Amino acid sequence: MSKLVTLTIDGKQVSVPAGTLVVDAAKQIGVDIPVFCYHPKMEPAGMCRMCLVEVGRPMIDRATGQPVLDDDGQPQIRFGPKLETSCTTPVSEGMVVRTQTEKAQTGRKDILEFLLTSHPLDCPICDKGGECALQDLTLEFGAAESRFIYDEKFHNQKHVPLGDLIYLDRERCIQCGRCIRFQSEVAGDAVIQFYHRGRATEVVTISEPGFDSVFSGNTTDICPVGALTTADFRFGARPWEMKAAASICSQCAVGCNITFNTRREVKSGGKVVIKRVMPRQNEEVNELWVCDKGRFAAYHYAESSERLTQPLLRRGADLEAVSWKEALDHVSVKMGAVGQNVVVLASGRLANEDLFNLQHLADNLGGQALLYTQMGGGEWTRRYGLSAGSNLGALGAGDVILVAASDLYNEAPLWYLRVKAAAERGAALIVLNARATKLDKYATQKIRYAYGEEMAAVQNLRQGELAEVIAKAENMVAFYGADGLGLDGSEALAAACAALLKETGHVGKANNGLVAVWPRANDQGAWEIGFQPVTDWGVLKDKVVYIVGADPAGDDPSLAEALQAANALVVQELFLTETAKLADAVLPAQAYTERAGTYTSGERRVQRFYPAVKPAGEARADYAITAQLAAQLGIELEGRGAHLVMKALAEAVPTFNGLTYTRLAEVHEQYPLVDSYYTGTAYKNGQGLGLHLALAADDTPLAVPSAAAMPAADGLLAVPFTRLYDRGTTVWAAELLHGRIGDPFVVLHPAEAGRLGLNGKAVLQIGSQTADVNVVRDETIAEGVVLVPRSMGIPVFAPSSVSLAPQSER
Repeated sequence: MSKLVTLTIDGKQVSVPAGTLVVDAAKQIGVDIPVFCYHPKMEPAGMCRMCLVEVGRPMIDRATGQPVLDDDGQPQIRFGPKLETSCTTPVSEGMVVRTQTEKAQTGRKDILEFLLTSHPLDCPICDKGGECALQDLTLEFGAAESRFIYDEKFHNQKHVPLGDLIYLDRERCIQCGRCIRFQSEVAGDAVIQFYHRGRATEVVTISEPGFDSVFSGNTTDICPVGALTTADFRFGARPWEMKAAASICSQCAVGCNITFNTRREVKSGGKVVIKRVMPRQNEEVNELWVCDKGRFAAYHYAESSERLTQPLLRRGADLEAVSWKEALDHVSVKMGAVGQNVVVLASGRLANEDLFNLQHLADNLGGQALLYTQMGGGEWTRRYGLSAGSNLGALGAGDVILVAASDLYNEAPLWYLRVKAAAERGAALIVLNARATKLDKYATQKIRYAYGEEMAAVQNLRQGELAEVIAKAENMVAFYGADGLGLDGSEALAAACAALLKETGHVGKANNGLVAVWPRANDQGAWEIGFQPVTDWGVLKDKVVYIVGADPAGDDPSLAEALQAANALVVQELFLTETAKLADAVLPAQAYTERAGTYTSGERRVQRFYPAVKPAGEARADYAITAQLAAQLGIELEGRGAHLVMKALAEAVPTFNGLTYTRLAEVHEQYPLVDSYYTGTAYKNGQGLGLHLALAADDTPLAVPSAAAMPAADGLLAVPFTRLYDRGTTVWAAELLHGRIGDPFVVLHPAEAGRLGLNGKAVLQIGSQTADVNVVRDETIAEGVVLVPRSMGIPVFAPSSVSLAPQSER
């Protein structure tokens, strides 16, 4: 534990760890020292000088090295002739700090007057008005009137695009450097910087495309003025017009805490709509950040005009709108007629409450509850995953982090940030992958393998120097993914990682265990509740198939034949997907923005989300639809409220025992303390920090699968990989991201492209299917391999043998 240092700030005594900065020490006792450039998540810069205070230190007798005492026996304090920046000054024993003296107040007033000489003072129209640090601090500390002539203000370019998502108003910028330092220090993407000097200093992008980072939106949160704004929110609303609804990002398995800001508006027909996504503080999950996919794609799909708003039944070749009663009557008759020949197929897009009711419906009918996924290994994460008390932010020197077959930057960006930070604190980071990723830069050890050798690469860690590092590590967390793998390969990798953790004593305790980098927000919850992945599509034949939150026909057209072999097909969805178009009945579901529920993150943390807007049309919550359907079959399921379903779930599933909505809403004080000029406009968390599930106690031995078998080498080996921006159902509706999503493409070695005569566009042949793709060359990947992005309209879900030819030849 760090040595404590005792000092006095504005007459209040406080003890803080040695090395603490004065500004942070003051914050801990409720003394707010104003700042612009300082941010508690970044290294101090001392650029803006707004945090000036008077600092006194005990006089020291040079002969004895002891403090000089006054007549009362107290140390004599000598104050320096100049004010000091509290954001760069560490505390020292006996220090006395004065933040409210006339001298300090005058210093702040002078700094503000200087800043305002170049500021446009456009508060009535500025996007930041109402949550602007410069505005607030000017009202508190600034002069009543300026000594400078308004017409002589410095003018500069406004509304300058730094990229397709972020705009810069150069007149408003106060050159605090927060945005630049965030991108360099926190994100690790140094894609913006200062250019020129003096009054001509400006922020510019130095990447192509502009502002090429998946964390760019965070700079608008920490900008203390209205200089940086997002393309989707600029001039969209004023802060005081909006309400806040707590939620959880549904775009990946991290479970970032977010807030939806909503407003009722005329142009939307008087409806309450979501205006922006903001990070909500959870220091054990996403801290104060959110990635751009979560910020710009988290809700647009839910507000699409293509949403299903009422039930549909097939009448001949067409689907026609009907009442809920007619639809539920029709489906219940179909299910009741076949009994155990019912298959429920669901995905991790659903909440825990939805999955629980679906699984219990299947159980009561004697049917099957299957998970639609291309990644396996959930049996291993249930037993060897993270448990209570785990926090990636606690990992550092003496700990080990393994990342196998995963590109965290694209698959789970906030895990990338937290793993990167742990490595910078001294954790040994081992990156295993068949190709290069951005995390390699921070790795202690990079290990390459050929596709199909993932399991062996993990097993080999038990030998050599790394074996000793792992064995001696106090904590170890292993992330595994499905980069280049399908269902079987990722399950084998999970087993290998779990075995390594178990054999080295890194399971069953906080900050140790296995984390799956799932493609969906609640895949882990599905495994915990009892869903098993579908491995044989022939199981659908002659069954009543109830598909919820999944679009297999849209992902792979060849699966349409298996779906059409069903006795009846019922689809519960947000949109009329390719799968829904084949259905006999379509039931409209609510988006997660319209209801309450919970997700279980890849860290096995259960977190609540809350309704932000009203449901679209007649759409109902998934758990409620399933309960209403079950009631018509004589099966009792809870459907009156998500909190009641959670109560039933917690009683039925051992790993959820003891969880309630009340417990999930509990919070405790987090550091840093959130306020607009200290941390930016992130939201304080008053709605719940989440709770870890207990580890599964099942002692039944798990079968260790064989290593992934690669297809016969009668063509190119196509392997799937994940990009952050794709054409998935919940992303494509965000038109703002289309430029980053782009057209379908594949990646291969330049020599391979040359051998095949591929210069630009090509035709990819996968079995009986073809896809038109752009060809991207990358000399870092192996020859004979073609990388195929998931969710881009190219149905490659596991390693496959394919061929590529120029489009002109087809």
